[in-house]
Amino acid sequence: MERAAAVRRPARVILYLFAGLAVVLFLLGGFGGQFQAKLAEVQKNDNAAFLPGSAESTRVDKEAEKFRSEQTLPGFIVYQRVGGLTQEDRAKIAADARAFRSIRGVDPNQIAAPQFSRDGSVANVAVPLIGKRGDVEVPGDELVDVEKAVVELAKADAPDGLIVHSAGPGGLFVAFIEAFEGIDGVLLLAAGLVVIVILLVVYRSPVLWFFPLFSSIIALGVSVLIVYPLAKHDVLTLNGQSQGILFVLVIGAGTDYALLLISRYREELHAYPARLDAMIAAWRGAAPAIAASAITVVLGLLCLALGELNSNKSLGPVTAIGIACTALVMLTFLPVFLVLFGRWVFWPRIPRVDQQADLATHGAWARFAARLAGRPRLAWVSTAVILLACAGAMTTLKVDGLSTTDSFTSEPDAILGQRIYDAHFSQGAGAPAVIITNLDRQDEVVAAASKVPGVASGPGSVCVQVDYAKLARAFAADSTSIRPGADGCLPPSLQVTSVGGRIAIDATLTNRYDTPEAFETVRALRAALHPIAGADALVGGASAINYDTQQASAHDRNLIIPIVLVVILIVLGVLLRALVAPLLLIATVVLSFAATLGVSAVFFNHVFGFADSDPGFPLFAFVFLVALGIDYNIFLMTRVREETLEHGTRAGIVRGLSVTGGVITSAGVVLAATFAVLGVLPLVFLAEVGFAVAFGVLLDTIIVRSILVPALSHDIGKKIWWPSALAKGVD
Repeated sequence: MERAAAVRRPARVILYLFAGLAVVLFLLGGFGGQFQAKLAEVQKNDNAAFLPGSAESTRVDKEAEKFRSEQTLPGFIVYQRVGGLTQEDRAKIAADARAFRSIRGVDPNQIAAPQFSRDGSVANVAVPLIGKRGDVEVPGDELVDVEKAVVELAKADAPDGLIVHSAGPGGLFVAFIEAFEGIDGVLLLAAGLVVIVILLVVYRSPVLWFFPLFSSIIALGVSVLIVYPLAKHDVLTLNGQSQGILFVLVIGAGTDYALLLISRYREELHAYPARLDAMIAAWRGAAPAIAASAITVVLGLLCLALGELNSNKSLGPVTAIGIACTALVMLTFLPVFLVLFGRWVFWPRIPRVDQQADLATHGAWARFAARLAGRPRLAWVSTAVILLACAGAMTTLKVDGLSTTDSFTSEPDAILGQRIYDAHFSQGAGAPAVIITNLDRQDEVVAAASKVPGVASGPGSVCVQVDYAKLARAFAADSTSIRPGADGCLPPSLQVTSVGGRIAIDATLTNRYDTPEAFETVRALRAALHPIAGADALVGGASAINYDTQQASAHDRNLIIPIVLVVILIVLGVLLRALVAPLLLIATVVLSFAATLGVSAVFFNHVFGFADSDPGFPLFAFVFLVALGIDYNIFLMTRVREETLEHGTRAGIVRGLSVTGGVITSAGVVLAATFAVLGVLPLVFLAEVGFAVAFGVLLDTIIVRSILVPALSHDIGKKIWWPSALAKGVD
């Protein structure tokens, strides 16, 4: 009775507050659930939206809007017949070129006559999609609908044997958007099923799995309710990538926090006859670790806001909101939810008051911890050697960036069409480099750009941009002024008009816009044009956008990783009130991260056959692995510290590992499985992040937290708590 009375010290008003907050979160989570499907409406998946305003390609993009009222995404429809196009095929293609002009969302002025390959087996029709009208961007779902209408028209009534595909930047961009369609359904369903199966195995209960999963769904609903209006009003940028990571992070981390709380609750139910008393005791024991974990992850994620890429800047807040909401739900709604339904939620293994909760004295993990304590130095040295060997393969990881065609794990229509187009037409057509320069230096800029390797050398390769509205009027008037001049460019009467003494120039590249060769041409163009006195020349366009995105991604990686380490070190120091232990934990997690990159490199290169990795991949993997991987060390070491206060350091390490071993391993398996679910989306980047985080979490859980950290801590002894008073206590 005295123990129960001590537990009941919190005032009733606090208990009522928890109950009231649980009801509010339940209502908010349920209301927020209806916004999950609407997140697609506020996504921005184009590279330009991710770049900072200081990027050269962003500045070009803004200036280019002054020359045309509508901005378009270049796209093509590709027709192929093995053996050569027939007259019937050519008639169909010509008819389609006329019909495309009537589709709303297509720029009719830029649809030219069909082009045919030299061997006569392939034709293409340029069908640019309107991506921006003035200052208003066309929503992604609308672009998808327009592209589908174009492809459906092209395939309708096609002669037997005529192959029809979309291609070009527009088609490939739409393929990206389509890859994220249904993310709220497919990803959540896959993650939910995985979590259910694992929880059924962990709890061996047909009932208990529902409580952590339902609480995670409530947390996701609350998160969405916050993220949706922020994205809608451009406070942050949401893309399909960050939405997918938000979903799996909330489900995975939520289940982790729930496992820790439920495990402690089950432990206390063996000591308290009243379930409310048991929950209060469990909350007091688990809440500090859960809160510290959430704070560590939130701060680590918010460090992404220090980067240049808008996608990184917003991914941090989006996922940080998710983690904060998850921790809040798991520390308020879940406890009330569990207490409300009683002990039967653990059926058939219902915990009774039998004082059998001391897991440190029995069970598989107790035996494992005792053996580890017998030869700790051998354990941590051999484990470290294995991790270092895995880390050695890190040098083979390729992070030069993925071309658009290499970015899919599947083969969407636009990829098939792009391969046909690349094999039969100039790869640089349709997505030129865009140069903005002062009008009085136009001739010098054109001459210098024409000499840059990688810029097409044929007539009309470097010209002032065409004003397609003027061109359409000229065609309608059957004007003879449409004939190109000696330089291959259309006459000034059909070109864009200078604005504020500035002019826009297109430079056709010899390579496709998303290739390393095109990026090299962008670098060469800037090197050649920037020194021209008085030109103030800027180089943008699709290739420059991709190149600047990769450069900003590499910059963010090099800046943010050291900052995250410092932030987590400070949090651990405050939590553990020591310096040696936090340094030890950081060192082990970094070693685990390096080993994960090494193993990932082997799998990416030799098992999955991925062409490359995005420059931002190491940053994403690092933030999630270190922030989440440190969670398990926090769960372990907070319990070790608690046990050390009563039993001494080395005994506390054994007892801490014994008590937390099962629940932390289960939590790691759940989190790894939820991140692995990212592989259901047909994008290489998410598949790579999903694999790396899943493998890294398992490595942290099974090897680092279970062997390396406790063995090394046991070998060092009480000095791990230096300079706190525990360093002078019992070893």
